[in-house]
Amino acid sequence: MTDRTLTVLGAGLAGLVWIGLLTAVLWEPEPGEMGAALLLGLPEERSEPPDDPDRQSVGVLPYPFTIQNVMWMVFFLGFGELVARHRAGGAEDAQLARGLLPEDDVVVLRRNELGPFYKQIRESDPEGAFWLQRLLTSVVLQFQSNGSTDQVNAVFNSLVDLFQHEIELRYNLLRYLVWLIPTLGFIGTVLGIALALAEAGEGFAGAAASGDALSPETMQDVTRELGVAFYTTLLALLQSAVLMATMHVVQGREEGALNRVGQYCLRNLVNRLYEQR
Repeated sequence: MTDRTLTVLGAGLAGLVWIGLLTAVLWEPEPGEMGAALLLGLPEERSEPPDDPDRQSVGVLPYPFTIQNVMWMVFFLGFGELVARHRAGGAEDAQLARGLLPEDDVVVLRRNELGPFYKQIRESDPEGAFWLQRLLTSVVLQFQSNGSTDQVNAVFNSLVDLFQHEIELRYNLLRYLVWLIPTLGFIGTVLGIALALAEAGEGFAGAAASGDALSPETMQDVTRELGVAFYTTLLALLQSAVLMATMHVVQGREEGALNRVGQYCLRNLVNRLYEQR
């Protein structure tokens, strides 16, 4: 498995642990407490112990299969992806400290002098996993093939654009997860409203058949379920906001790493190439 896969799986496991901790802490409610309803989708009044198979939650499926728990898992998976992307940006930055090119102000590089540099660059990254080595090898090969600095500049600019597009593609899954969380929240709200209205309809039907007024307990149950239904959207918006803000910070770090790689290559290789005419 790759480091990215292990990181995301570890985040999923952390999500399960988080749900378990919330359940242990919030199962026994205090008067007026809404934390369990907001964070876990549990009704505010519960008498069953956590290991009871007949325990209830506000929704179609029994606890722990609530919309909130699904959202927590998606949130942690997205956070794991962000950690993987943050580590990748740090690894790209670390390549700049390897001293693959001369960094003084007087060295000029000719075609016949690039062989040792090319060998060192390839040995530092034989799998071609980092932007710096991929950019340097492409520029060196281009210059050795025709000795034209104009062609080198064109290749350099094209590669930087391609790497920028590569960054955008890497965040497609994260953008989907950020979109998915509010969608799940809205689905939970719609389901909760539908179930609350169905329960209210049954209460009105029973009251009409018996000729009695609708009991306050029934109205209290309906309003409680409506409250929990809206909590799913509230939690989803909070989670999505956190993921979106963190994603922009991490993506900015990765784009900054690419910018520094491009500047390093331009300053220490492209601008040092000597074209013999």
